[in-house]
Amino acid sequence: MTDKVKILLVEDDYNLGFVIQDLLRMEGFHVRLATNGKDGLLSFNQDEYHLCLLDVMLPEKDGFTLAEDIRKINEQVPIVFLTAKSMVEDKIRGLRIGADDYITKPFVNEEFLLRIRAILKRSKAFDDEEKIEHYTLGSYAFDTVNLTLSRNNDLRQLTRKEADILKMMCEHLNRVIERELIAKKVWGDDSYFVGRSMDVFITKLRKYLADDESVSISNVHGVGFRLSIEEK
Repeated sequence: MTDKVKILLVEDDYNLGFVIQDLLRMEGFHVRLATNGKDGLLSFNQDEYHLCLLDVMLPEKDGFTLAEDIRKINEQVPIVFLTAKSMVEDKIRGLRIGADDYITKPFVNEEFLLRIRAILKRSKAFDDEEKIEHYTLGSYAFDTVNLTLSRNNDLRQLTRKEADILKMMCEHLNRVIERELIAKKVWGDDSYFVGRSMDVFITKLRKYLADDESVSISNVHGVGFRLSIEEK
């Protein structure tokens, strides 16, 4: 099973990072190493991981802030903090963010691996369930693999960002999805310029779905967007 598990490791100590990476790879895990919080978030947005190992003291974006950003994107992926500190306040803060465990450096390799395996075993993030690849939106059919939106004999090829945004909306169907969540998941950033770009993509998606009045994307001012389908 380990050959299917992807782990994101964010550690700014190069030597320790490579040691942990090699340790996990020898156990059959796929590991991606980032050396600062900003790159860690970008890496998280570029792939799907079963576990995140985050150092607390990171440049660009500290481990706590990175964990908060990850939790806004994915509420289930396990997060484990790696720290040289043993302060109770830090542990409490990490647990409040939603951390699954707290490992103090230096650690014994065998214990470290046992704790990683235990977290993966009880995690909802690690399963063999198939992901939804097709959605029905009123009279439209959305193929998330081939990035197509079709209605009757009309087939439209979507860009990756258009498909990613629409997929997120489908996963939150009839519920509000925050602008910040879309920005960080699709762009890895929630800056002003990303926000303006997002509005352009939303406008395009509205036009693509305009031929079915039962399907709509509404703007919830100051919060985000809602993809709705009215029952006929």
